[in-house]
Amino acid sequence: QVQFVESGGGLVQPGGFLRLSCAASGNIFSIYVVGWYRQAPGKQRELVASITNGGRTTYRDSVKGRFAISRDNAKNTAALQMNSLKPEDTAVYYCNLLPQTFPWGQGTQVTVSS
Repeated sequence: QVQFVESGGGLVQPGGFLRLSCAASGNIFSIYVVGWYRQAPGKQRELVASITNGGRTTYRDSVKGRFAISRDNAKNTAALQMNSLKPEDTAVYYCNLLPQTFPWGQGTQVTVSS
């Protein structure tokens, strides 16, 4: 069973930045598409960004130009650089494969507020 551990969240003011990290317990990143997801209070979980094993990236429209996803296949890690954060980015952020295949980790809380 693969487990994901997310870290790097916190409280940041609007316009600030954070870098999230994800570590997977199994050697899977070199094979599959990796995604960052988020779930805001009272809302469904949504895909934020994804990256193929070849490095092709996709983003939801609301984060394009502000977020950047990356991966290190050798280390089984992924990252999400989040710049120009907005209050609407407040959510718990998770990583998983795309489509979601393994159980969700605990996620990391991102709160954007002044």
